[in-house]
Amino acid sequence: MFGALTGLALTAVPLSTAHAASAATSSAPSKGTRVSAWSPSMTTGGPSFTDQTIRMVAHSSVSGSGARITLSNRYSTTPLDVSAVDVAVQASGGEATRGTTRNITFGGSRHLTIPAGEEAVSDVVPITVSAGENLLVSLYVPGTTGMSTWHSDAFDTTYIASGNHAGDDSAAAFGTTTTSWYYLAGLDVVSPTARGAVVAFGDSITDGYHSSTGTYSRWPDFLARRLGAGPGPQRLSVVDAGIGGNRVLTDVPNLWQGVSALKRFGHDALGQPGVKDVILFEGINDIGNDAGPDGRPLTVQDLVDGYRTLIDEAHAAHVHVIGATLMPDQGNGYYTPAAEAIRQSVNEWIRTSGAFDGVIDFDRTMRDPANPAALDPAYDSGDHIHPNDQGMKAMADAVDLRLLRS
Repeated sequence: MFGALTGLALTAVPLSTAHAASAATSSAPSKGTRVSAWSPSMTTGGPSFTDQTIRMVAHSSVSGSGARITLSNRYSTTPLDVSAVDVAVQASGGEATRGTTRNITFGGSRHLTIPAGEEAVSDVVPITVSAGENLLVSLYVPGTTGMSTWHSDAFDTTYIASGNHAGDDSAAAFGTTTTSWYYLAGLDVVSPTARGAVVAFGDSITDGYHSSTGTYSRWPDFLARRLGAGPGPQRLSVVDAGIGGNRVLTDVPNLWQGVSALKRFGHDALGQPGVKDVILFEGINDIGNDAGPDGRPLTVQDLVDGYRTLIDEAHAAHVHVIGATLMPDQGNGYYTPAAEAIRQSVNEWIRTSGAFDGVIDFDRTMRDPANPAALDPAYDSGDHIHPNDQGMKAMADAVDLRLLRS
């Protein structure tokens, strides 16, 4: 959902089963259900690090204990050597709450090497987190990593220090900040109340583009807060599996915008611990770039076939899929009369086909009542395609919680 594209080719990386396999075999520290609490989708093309500590914020969508983290080298071409990983409750910024820092081990070891294309899930860590609370995860890489596996658009702050400062409570050594996540691909916990996870799967609108940094104003964040507000205990965690610029059918030439939904859905959505429901909200980048399979122009049937493939995969895994209609974009560079005709036809299929287990009509919620081809000005961030924070909340409020299996 961004402008210029490069001509680089993207190579698919073999599917890792680290999430699913480890979720099945890990013991729980207490009664409850292990669910994914936070898990950004990763891509290739990140920067290299040398003798540095990377401290990142993981914003938990649910309360739980017995945390585990996932480190991903899935989209890198060289092994990743990590000498120390620590987790702590965030006090503010890059500063940890004193006394909360815990060492993280992998198979009982503080040091690990993750082969290219693979992931590693940690041992259970004795730390408790509340819904909406932030943990700081710090990893020290002693050598030179080469191109990193990352999530480019975090809309949160990451802190970087030279040398090993993984166990520091203070943020004094962390003199550099970025707004991306590196290698850190998941936080899961044992929740005493949640019975599963809902995965919001999509592109930059789901990723939170134009939402305020560090305020957790993406629509999946607002949805998590709705689920936590009751009545009753929170029954589902929420995972944001959005990637800016991502497409359903084809890989994006910009490496950091990810392999297609068809390639990543099994891992990023169905591989999440405890997944019960997926909200599938993607396709506007396929339409806006007229990006059909095999380099040909896009048709409505192409997108429908892509959706049906994802639905079939989810149902085979006993996961429900809720389809979300594509929002209007008149005024944005994506808009043409031909593209609008495809969007309208795709939305009609989503609403009426019965292929999905439920439908969320984001189009109806977000469009301008006076001009249905455009976003409501009250919800427009200014580029006529991405919502502002108020619009993100309106999207979350449009989700009928009865559609979610809890």
